[in-house]
Amino acid sequence: MYWQGQEEKSKGYIVPDDIVDLSFKAQCKQLPLDHAYALSQTIQKELPWIIKEPQAGIHLIHGAESGNGWMRPQEPDALLNLPQRTRFVLRLPKHRIADANGLVGKILEVDGHEIILSNPQQKLLSALTTIFSRYVITENIEDEEAFLNQAAVLLKTEGIQVKNMMSGRAHVLRMPEQNLSTRSLMIDGLEIEESIYLQQHGLGEGRKVGCGLFLPHKGIDAVGQAQEK
Repeated sequence: MYWQGQEEKSKGYIVPDDIVDLSFKAQCKQLPLDHAYALSQTIQKELPWIIKEPQAGIHLIHGAESGNGWMRPQEPDALLNLPQRTRFVLRLPKHRIADANGLVGKILEVDGHEIILSNPQQKLLSALTTIFSRYVITENIEDEEAFLNQAAVLLKTEGIQVKNMMSGRAHVLRMPEQNLSTRSLMIDGLEIEESIYLQQHGLGEGRKVGCGLFLPHKGIDAVGQAQEK
């Protein structure tokens, strides 16, 4: 774990709107826990331009961690039971919002499960300086220190000298050719501009399968749970 003292951030920052989140209400009863590849293929079929947009990302549908005695399953073949308030989110350049709205009302098939999207809402990225990614691709998910060092190197190449950083749960996302080893990552103590940059550009590879995408986070006390969209 990387951790140093925190500093107060400047006030009055205006979040740019060139990259935004488009959040749809998702009518879907169940999805496989590991749906990254299937969801990505479905969206690319409907929105073929998305693969050519380097800052576009496809958020996975996470669902709840637990509730009323139910615990989120960990087996890749397990099914997630999704509540009515489930949202599906695309991170997009603003000029692609109108194109993505074409998903509304379509029946999307993801690994044998149907999703109907409606009620799209455009959301600015967050000015919070603590951000969280559920899936950051790493070469070694078994060694937490090695993962953090690798993340620090990636951040440094983007001009960000990280102060506070913590890794979390490891996941393997199954792909046809080569599975992706990932870990969750929380970064704290960023400058506002750095937080926005990472939300816009991500970290590492795999944004079209839900990797390297950052969400706002309330802090270390909730490290295992990102804010629900």
